Amino acid sequence: MFTRRLAVVLAVGAMAGCARYESQKPDFLIAAAADLRFAMDEMAAQFQAAHPEATVKTSYGSSGQFTSQIENGAPYDVFCSADASYPRKLAEEGLALPGSEFIYAIGRIVVWVPASSPIQLTGPEALRDPSIRHIAIANPEHAPYGKAAEAALRSLGLYAEVKDRLVYGENVTQALQYVETGAAEIGIVPHSLVKGGRSWEVPPDSYPKMEQGGIILKSSRNAALAQQFRMFLLSEQGRSILLRYGFYLPA
Repeated sequence: MFTRRLAVVLAVGAMAGCARYESQKPDFLIAAAADLRFAMDEMAAQFQAAHPEATVKTSYGSSGQFTSQIENGAPYDVFCSADASYPRKLAEEGLALPGSEFIYAIGRIVVWVPASSPIQLTGPEALRDPSIRHIAIANPEHAPYGKAAEAALRSLGLYAEVKDRLVYGENVTQALQYVETGAAEIGIVPHSLVKGGRSWEVPPDSYPKMEQGGIILKSSRNAALAQQFRMFLLSEQGRSILLRYGFYLPA
């Protein structure tokens, strides 16, 4: 009887110890541009498996909004932006770990419709289709892909014709949702978020090159782990994931 009770006590103690260990694991916080959602979900899962000593948590949103949050003290460890100018700005403000800036991908935009759409995607003229009442893009004020979409429309000579039909998502995920739910008939969205449906790639020379970059925050409480994540993101393993989700890669 005593032996059985002792075994129970030891088991309960071990479980309590595990619970304390779980609660003591630090959170490793990644702020990632919304276009990274599918690619980063996979990378974060792989990084988590390799680093069980921390809990990897990823937040997705617009790069401009993350920049404002970081300037106001948001406690992220790593920031992966859809526009390298945002982390560069934070570095110039002294908010990045010195020497931690990196370029990890080149973004691409596509004109996209769901599979059920009758719109024919044969080129930019698809946006002139009279059945289109709303064209979804991310807000160009703080979303790099919105800026790229607007620049492409101007470059292709379409902006004046379609500007009154543009509807803006707070980020690219919301812009995509507008099309998925029928709130917009067509969207100009990141190639990396397109699953199913039909798309036409916007010529890369019609909008500024979308260098996507990141930093490790100077305030990171997990700087060594952040360095490991940076190395993983830029490794052949990380690059292969980005390539598979539709990004171009920097040299």
